[in-house]
Amino acid sequence: MSKAKHYDVLIVGGGLAGLGIAAGLADLPVRVGLIEAGALGADWPALGEGVSDYDPRVSALTAASQQWLAALGVWEAIAGTRLCSYTDMQVWDAEGTGEVHFQAGDVNADSLGHIVENRLIIAALAERVAEAANIYCLEHSPVAHMSYAGGAATLELEGGKRLEADLLIAADGANSRIRQWAGFKTREWDYGQQAIVTTVKMTESHACTAWQRFLPQGPLAFLPLAASDAPDRYCSIVWSADVNYGAELMALDDAAFGEALASAFEHRLGSVEAISRRFSFPLRQRHAVDYIKPGMALIGDAAHSIHPLAGQGINLGFKDVAVLQDEIRRALDKGLPLGSEAVLGRYQRRRKGDNLSMMAAMDGFKRLFAQQALPVRWLRNTGMRWVNEIGPVKRQLIRRAMGLG
Repeated sequence: MSKAKHYDVLIVGGGLAGLGIAAGLADLPVRVGLIEAGALGADWPALGEGVSDYDPRVSALTAASQQWLAALGVWEAIAGTRLCSYTDMQVWDAEGTGEVHFQAGDVNADSLGHIVENRLIIAALAERVAEAANIYCLEHSPVAHMSYAGGAATLELEGGKRLEADLLIAADGANSRIRQWAGFKTREWDYGQQAIVTTVKMTESHACTAWQRFLPQGPLAFLPLAASDAPDRYCSIVWSADVNYGAELMALDDAAFGEALASAFEHRLGSVEAISRRFSFPLRQRHAVDYIKPGMALIGDAAHSIHPLAGQGINLGFKDVAVLQDEIRRALDKGLPLGSEAVLGRYQRRRKGDNLSMMAAMDGFKRLFAQQALPVRWLRNTGMRWVNEIGPVKRQLIRRAMGLG
């Protein structure tokens, strides 16, 4: 058997979290290997102007995520392509009159965040990684096997190449094979819903607003997108619906789906003028009991996955990355082993509570708005109107949504 090639840090997964932590370690005195089963998406995509020319996967980046990306030196490249800065957020209950309107001006900010296609974030991060002399990218290299004993992990790639590292970082998504092979325990449950995502062109302006209506079957979000031919009428849709109803929606033709969508949204943005291909995926909440083992750390969706109703998933993942990056830099300064409990334990303590708090809040919102009992509906609508009228509470919620609270 061939001898395993050694790295200081090995990262499995070249998505947003994996590329993020690699970019965070760029040019540091560590040898980093980045393993991706497919291509890393380093090329900047052509940006067509049709409704089908958008990535169906978008992220609602908070101010905190923007600041971190700027510190990495990649935000300017992202902002130079296309993104939509949203200044307002409108949330309302389909079963009542409760409504909350958040505005960036309430906290003296220019925006609440930015809606960005995931492929553009990936391209910017991949470009930064490619520039770093200390990062070695292994594309089209699925991990076939992992052995883990005594705090040391050895990976075998398809084709037989063997790799080992002082620190192995699992960034391989919600169904992380690294997490499973290493025996991390998780707590998880199925929401009984699926999320439908697509891009639409509406007949009326989105007004640079992120819109969300809570329906009995699940929340419906319209996220504003930028365009030059109709700069304020493209939106990314995330419609979370109970499984049976979601299947019915997916079975509709485009015209019927567009009518159902506009109706479910109370025609606040008019009618659907054009619609792209629809995608759907099941919704499941999952949280690793621990994020770390000796010589190993989980980040992003490999550590936690959350209901998409508030768009916080990638922002939590980027917070993981920023903290782990910070702890690795600290370890290098102090001469500590990168895979030690002293290093990784600090990462877990700094991130676990925040992630659990956000996951509990999102789960609570989902369950609250699923309740149709009249007293519950009255209470939640009264609560929404109260929040909308109480300035200090509203401002704190806005800062929390921006990742600054």
